[in-house]
This record gives sequence, C-alpha cells and structure tokens, in this order.
Amino acid sequence: MSGTQWPAPAVAVGTAVFAITLVVLPVALVSSHGRRPLDWAGMIGDSLLGIVWVLFVWSVIGTLARLVLAFVGVEDPARSRAVATAVVFVTAALLIWGHREAMRIPRIKHVDITLPRLGPGLDGTRVVAVTDTHFGPINRTKWSLGVAAAVNELRPDIVAHVGDIADGPVELRRGQAAPLATMEAELARVYVTGNHEYLGEAQGWLDYMDSIGWKTLHNEHIVVDRGGDRLVVAGVDDATAKSAKLSGHGADFDNALAGVDPGLPVLMLAHQPKQVFESAAAGVDLQIAGHTHGGQIWPFNYLVRLDQPTVHGLSRHGERTQLYTSRGSGFWGPPFRIFAPSEITVITLHSA
Repeated sequence: MSGTQWPAPAVAVGTAVFAITLVVLPVALVSSHGRRPLDWAGMIGDSLLGIVWVLFVWSVIGTLARLVLAFVGVEDPARSRAVATAVVFVTAALLIWGHREAMRIPRIKHVDITLPRLGPGLDGTRVVAVTDTHFGPINRTKWSLGVAAAVNELRPDIVAHVGDIADGPVELRRGQAAPLATMEAELARVYVTGNHEYLGEAQGWLDYMDSIGWKTLHNEHIVVDRGGDRLVVAGVDDATAKSAKLSGHGADFDNALAGVDPGLPVLMLAHQPKQVFESAAAGVDLQIAGHTHGGQIWPFNYLVRLDQPTVHGLSRHGERTQLYTSRGSGFWGPPFRIFAPSEITVITLHSA
C-alpha cells in the first residue's frame, strides 16, 4: 500500500511474494484442469485464488479507511501503515474462520413451505436437500460421511441432491461420493445435474447415481403418494446442459412433466435459480435450486445477483410458483466460506 514507507527489506519481501503469487496462481489453476488434473495444484491454486480475493476486497475497504483517517488529520506513514496492518490481520482472521466454515458439516436449515395444492395426506412431508457438494482436490470423504449421517438423522421422506456433485469425473471422485449411497429416505432419493457435471462427465454421474440406488431425474418425473394424496417430483438438466452438446442432454420442462395430471402439485429440482422462470411457466408449485453458494465469499453475492433472480432463501415467482435457493452444502474452488454458511436444508411441506 502506497504511503507506508516500509523499510527496504520489508518492501523486498512483499514484492517477492507478489511476484511468486503472480506466477504460481495461473500455473496452478491451469494444471488443476484438463484431462489429467493435478489435485495438489488445484489445492494451491484454489487457496491462492481465495486469498487474493479476500485481500483485494479488504484492501479496497482499507482505501476508504485511509480517506477517513486523512480527513480527521492522521498523517502518513502512520495512516497507511495502520490501515495496511489492519487489512492483513482482518484478511488472515477471515481466511482462518472461512476455512473452518467451509470444512465443517453444514448447519441444518429448517424451512416451512405451504403448497395450496398439496393434499392433507402429504402434509408434513420432509424434503432434505443437499446440493453443491463439489467433491474435488481436497479429499473430503470424512466430511461426506458426516453429511450422510446428518441427513439420516433427519429421517427424510425425500432426499434431493440438486446438482454439482463433484469437480471431476466419477473415476477421480468416487471415494468422496460413495457415502451418498448410505443416505436413506422413506419415499424417494432423487438427483439432477448441475453445471459442473457438464464441465466433466455428466452422463457418468447420472449412471453412478443410478448405480447406487438414486433416481436420476434426467428431464423426467416420479409420483410419490401418502395417505391417498400424490406429489409429482420432477427434475431437469442444468441450464448449461445444451451448450455442452451431449446427446440427449438439455433442460426440457415439457418432457420432465409429460403426462402429469394437471391437478397434482409439482416439486421441481433445477440446479440454477434462474430456471424458475421456466418452472413458473410450467405451473410448478415449488422449485428447489442451489448453484449460488450464497455468494460463498462476501461480497461475491452481489455479483451472483446480477446473474440469478435470488441468491438464497425462499421467494415467489408468479401466482403459484415458489423457489427455495440453498446456499449449498460444500464449496467450489477456494476452500473458504465467508458470511455465506453452508447448509443441509429441511423443507417441510404443508397443505393449505
């Protein structure tokens, strides 16, 4: 930061760290992708990416603080040194806390949603949503086991994984994903693809989830019933699926709801919140989405909001359709969550 007038050795060390990061960051990120990704490079690159983002944000805030201190008469170099030191300490504290938040078992988020068309026999149905697990370079098999145990303790009627299982193909991430097989539900276990499946091996993950006993909703639906009342549980491919140019892939709401009794309530799984506009046009009662991570690292949530109709929580779209957007259960890339806690969502459905 200009104006600090640090001693020459401190300037030299700082310049060296900056130069090394400038080289290592892009090399690590490139090495962690492609046909033979290097997980150790991914861990380094993703971590540096998060550190740089947080440091940048708080440096901007620090610049504003310098203006305030200048206004009240604090002179340089004391002013700039105080701000620079504060930025470093705040960044370090947030990164330590944010890493713990990212690696912990997600908190349980309870949400009650009334669906006027839901029959009384299905009143109280518990839908447990897990999304954006993003199994990746950091081996989180133990975390995955903990998530599965937490889900089973909730005794769900329906378990839904709403996409972005992993960053990488089944071959690389099978061990971390395996605990999904142990999740239990009274009525159904259902899964839809997210955008990250289409960066790797979407059909492979659909086949894998089928093989461990989940129902993959690849532009299709099932009907669950209890007490003489029925609920349509439908799912569509991610919004990016068509651009991946995989045969038979692409969000298709018409196909997903083909043959559905128009009088039945519909629960739709669609990874991205912005797919809610198609859900509303199709007469869906409730869509569950993920994708946003709640921004994951503040203030990235404001940038996410430019692309999505909502970042987190329950919202209404049209007369019938409601949307619940989860902050996600895992994290993407940088192993940090700052002011955007992860969640396992328990949605309890109520009839009118």
